[in-house]
Amino acid sequence: MHPSSAAVSGELTKPPTAPLQPLVDLITNVLSLLLLSSLTVRSFIGRWQILRSKLFTLNSSLSSLSESPHWSQNPLLHTLLPSLLSNLQRLSSLSDQCSSASFSGGKLLMQSDLDIASSSLSTHISDLDLLLRSGVLHQQNAIVLSLPPPTSDKDDIAFFIRDLFTRLQIGGAEFKKKSLESLLQLLTDNEKSARIIAKEGNVGYLVTLLDLHHHPLIREHALAAVSLLTSSSADSRKTVFEQGGLGPLLRLLETGSPPLKTRAAIAIEAITADPATAWAISAYGGVTVLIEACRSGSKQVQEHIAGAISNIAAVEEIRTTLAEEGAIPVLIQLLISGSSSVQEKTANFISLISSSGEYYRDLIVRERGGLQILIHLVQESSNPDTIEHCLLALSQISAMETVSRVLSSSTRFIIRLGELIKHGNVILQQISTSLLSNLTISDGNKRAVADCLSSLIRLMESPKPAGLQEAATEAAKSLLTVRSNRKELMRDEKSVIRLVQMLDPRNERMNNKELPVMVVTAILSGGSYAARTKLIGLGADHYLQSLEEMEVPGAKKAVQRLAAGNRLKSIFFTRSWKDH
Repeated sequence: MHPSSAAVSGELTKPPTAPLQPLVDLITNVLSLLLLSSLTVRSFIGRWQILRSKLFTLNSSLSSLSESPHWSQNPLLHTLLPSLLSNLQRLSSLSDQCSSASFSGGKLLMQSDLDIASSSLSTHISDLDLLLRSGVLHQQNAIVLSLPPPTSDKDDIAFFIRDLFTRLQIGGAEFKKKSLESLLQLLTDNEKSARIIAKEGNVGYLVTLLDLHHHPLIREHALAAVSLLTSSSADSRKTVFEQGGLGPLLRLLETGSPPLKTRAAIAIEAITADPATAWAISAYGGVTVLIEACRSGSKQVQEHIAGAISNIAAVEEIRTTLAEEGAIPVLIQLLISGSSSVQEKTANFISLISSSGEYYRDLIVRERGGLQILIHLVQESSNPDTIEHCLLALSQISAMETVSRVLSSSTRFIIRLGELIKHGNVILQQISTSLLSNLTISDGNKRAVADCLSSLIRLMESPKPAGLQEAATEAAKSLLTVRSNRKELMRDEKSVIRLVQMLDPRNERMNNKELPVMVVTAILSGGSYAARTKLIGLGADHYLQSLEEMEVPGAKKAVQRLAAGNRLKSIFFTRSWKDH
């Protein structure tokens, strides 16, 4: 039996500690006899040629082992060597049977026994090679290396990791348990260790310990380590994925105990955060598993799997599968009833889905409570990210006439947009401004957000993010169709000065001069004498004439409106460039 698979159920037991030299002498003796007898076999000669080659390799490995200065102090050999002796003795018995003049046994059974023996030899060779390559046999008492402190250099940590994984791969259940405990301690104490583990450790072997046939405690520790690796660094997360970790994690999410499901959910969310690996969920058939976990899992599982679903929704090809498998109703229910963290991740999913087309937007709107919870979270949530995702979703689904009417008629929602334009971060300002500019709102609602006009004028000067200047201009134009709003803006000296300065051809902060021209034209649309006087006093006439000569769209119309009225015509046309 391969020592790594010994004692994987029931109580974990400690390996024996008998002297190793007599055991090695006995193994060497049996091995020498086998090498001789393999030359005289008369049956299954082809298989024995392969076995003989492996016996030579094994003999070489044992020689290297004996030459290592501290090999006899290594407790791993107390498990490995007895298993090796047992397999060699079994092979010796098979050699005797195959050396007789006429083989009388079952050929298929003998072929099977020889193949099993060959596989066992390969395992022993691999284990010895791993032990020799790790370097632990050259260190006194290397098997009990103490955990390196966080201040240790990379070489010390790397050596500890190689030693640890040697114990993990070769040792029995007790060695595995202690090795995993050390691995977890290292990952917990030293956040930089994850990258070194990904490079120096055998993460692929760690993933195999997630299989159900391993001892529950070993599987639990292995999953905890995998979960930490996926969460600690991009390198270790990528390594877990490349070593086939996603499939076992999905199985544990589906069939594991509640603690295992939570750990698996954490790891899956971390792996899917990378767009380059998120697609694999679909390839593994995991979309249904994720949706079911969101539907019936614990709150902790729901939180992380909502994040995983949000991650994979970033892959456009997977969105169709998510919709077909019923993700939208499940996620909207989480949006309604989930924690703040769940709502943030779920809202992100809804915003991504809503950007995919009319079919998906219709699914969101038709789902009971979907539109209402998005509006509610924009109004009530204190999480800027949740608000952002909900606003994005509403911006997308507002293309539907029924949704646009609901949003436009909600005074509370319109006021909230005004608040976000005034006090939100730049992303919230952009989305709110864009949404406000696209809605058809009543004059009453326009008056309700008149106090955000100064913020809109300020946003017109912001070249980033792209589209913000245009959206702010359109929103300002919309609000300025109301007379009282025009008056309020003109009372804001700083905003009017800022607007006029945008008209200056030398002002590089506003390259698209058509935008401030449009707002000035909107201000002048009511024919206010006071507005014209104020704008002329600030030099708007001079700038507009220059822009008209530059053939900026709308400048000519603005000049005409500014010059309107007999009382101002003489003032306007007699002013010369020298006056400025």
